[in-house]
Amino acid sequence: MTRRVGTVARGIRAPLIKTGDDIVSVVVDSIKRACKEEGFSLRDKDVIGITESLVARAQGNYATIHDVANDLSRKMKADEIAVLFPILSRNRFFLILKGIIATGKTVHLFLNYPNDEVGNPLMNRDVMYEKGINPYVDTLEEKDYRSIKGLSLRHPFTNVDYVDLYKSVAPEGKMRIYFSNDPKIALKYSKEILVANIHERDWTKKIAKQAGASVVLGLDDLLTEPVNDSGYNPEYGLLGSNTASEDRLKLFPRNSQEICEKIQSLIKDTCQVEVEVMVYGDGAFKDPKTGIWEFADPVVSPGFTKGLIGTPREIKLKYVIDKELEAQEGSVDEVIKDRILKKKAPNLDANETLGTTPRMYTNLIGSLCDLVSGSGDKGTPIVHVQGYFDDYTSEW
Repeated sequence: MTRRVGTVARGIRAPLIKTGDDIVSVVVDSIKRACKEEGFSLRDKDVIGITESLVARAQGNYATIHDVANDLSRKMKADEIAVLFPILSRNRFFLILKGIIATGKTVHLFLNYPNDEVGNPLMNRDVMYEKGINPYVDTLEEKDYRSIKGLSLRHPFTNVDYVDLYKSVAPEGKMRIYFSNDPKIALKYSKEILVANIHERDWTKKIAKQAGASVVLGLDDLLTEPVNDSGYNPEYGLLGSNTASEDRLKLFPRNSQEICEKIQSLIKDTCQVEVEVMVYGDGAFKDPKTGIWEFADPVVSPGFTKGLIGTPREIKLKYVIDKELEAQEGSVDEVIKDRILKKKAPNLDANETLGTTPRMYTNLIGSLCDLVSGSGDKGTPIVHVQGYFDDYTSEW
């Protein structure tokens, strides 16, 4: 029978998770219950996505701002430090900044402009242009930022003034804010540098080290091991953390690869199908209106089974159909199917793949899962994706 449905993504409801719960059993039981009650079944090559927060909560992977302060004080000894290029986020950086300030150090905070690393706007580009402000070479102080009419911006979604928000964390005189895109400028104020950006962190660290910084750490170098029995992440440290309460952070989950493999094995044993499994965080997509890139985690997926390694190899169906319609009379259905079946040939026509940029499966499917589950109150932290690896030739 010809299949009439292609890729399907289902949000799966799960029990509310608490620290100590067996995440593997919870995920498998939730999937099996959904299959039974909603009338669908698992198939080989289905993908099960689990949101990172579910895994981290089950692990109890939490840390307080005092844990952050203790670790930073242990690793950076100067009374004054420079903090470079954090994103503008109440959820992602505000509590980390509280922890930095809790060290008692004087902080020189440098913000990217006109946008942060993921596109959150801080300055009006038109005013910058009119005033001759060059983001490649100019460093501004807060008085400049405030004195130039129309330059400062509130966040387009939340209406938050992030300069005011970040300043509110520190006692008077303990933090100064600058606007720059040059890491070397920070060395005028401190030789100890904390790199707080996410995706460009390695580049920022490299420039700071070459410029003569005595200590260069990133957020990924803090909480890489427990501090006073806190949570930790040996690979990403504080990157990927979220606000859990007024003084506590939920960290990115540990051992995600192992958890994915255990879920895959249990589903194979109990359902006799070979699914792929991934833990996912933020999807890698960009809002077209504001230009904000909704990707504040260090990776889309911190763990996944081996069947999700790689990129798609697809032909551009629209192009091939149009080309074959000119050469064929009548139905081209079988011709098209034959071309799809031969798409693994090494001499595939480059025009037939035009517009099918091969991105990593984990980034594509993780972004799909993030959009399906959302970050609000849908209550579907598990996503079942079916038919993602199918093509036009796939039948039952």
